[in-house]
Amino acid sequence: MSRKLEGKVALVSGSGRGIGREIALKLASEGARVVINDLDEAPALDTVQTIQSRGGQAVACVGSVAAADFGERFVETALKHYGGLDIIVNNAGYTWDNVVQKMSDEQWEAMLAVHLTAPFRILRAASNFIREAAKREAEAGTPVYRKVVNISSTSGVYGNAGQANYAAAKAGINGLTKALAKEWGRYKVNVNSVAFGLIMTRLTEASAEADTKIDIAGQKIKVGVNPQILKNAEALIPLGRGGTPEEAAGAVYMFCIPESNYVSGQVLVCGGGRP
Repeated sequence: MSRKLEGKVALVSGSGRGIGREIALKLASEGARVVINDLDEAPALDTVQTIQSRGGQAVACVGSVAAADFGERFVETALKHYGGLDIIVNNAGYTWDNVVQKMSDEQWEAMLAVHLTAPFRILRAASNFIREAAKREAEAGTPVYRKVVNISSTSGVYGNAGQANYAAAKAGINGLTKALAKEWGRYKVNVNSVAFGLIMTRLTEASAEADTKIDIAGQKIKVGVNPQILKNAEALIPLGRGGTPEEAAGAVYMFCIPESNYVSGQVLVCGGGRP
């Protein structure tokens, strides 16, 4: 039985951990050759090694997606190692919350940089290859559908208190998705976004410690959710729980397979039924 993504080449940003890792593993399990990215080398290489140990193909492109040259470097890694590019998943990101009167310019700009500017740069970097490849394929009568999946959030669809920066950036990625679906439709590129609700990762796991933090590019970012707040949030979800990273990856996968070739410009909410 053939795998649905056999021979495809995929970029997945932020795929050393959490949801991004599961997306990369899922795509690789269906035959895609994957370029793995993480801010840190160790988790990126771990994902690469996991894919390779399962018989798949993967290489790492380590570094911050917010770096000005990252988009070009990410795309070039795929072209250098695999000679093509079929799937782009813009997943990398984190939250840095505060109410608006206490939010610094740095907090605001950091969220726009990682969740909106970085995907834009990656897609811009891929545009020359995509346009030229689509032209060659059209002339040869062998059309190929390519896929872009941008990761959004229910905060970007409905808003969320304390996340003006994150919500604005995630709303922006939905706008970018819809605009690019119109621009790139002629190149047979499906561009969609998946807006996640509560997905259980290191950023959202229950934590009774008020000062649980991780280091991101030299900034100490608070992570974890108060157990009672988490319990209350899960009670509002019709399915009664937060989602798993594997379930989140499944929603992205649906936009990467041939069955979605006539779906573009859409925002899919993956939130267990909660609006």
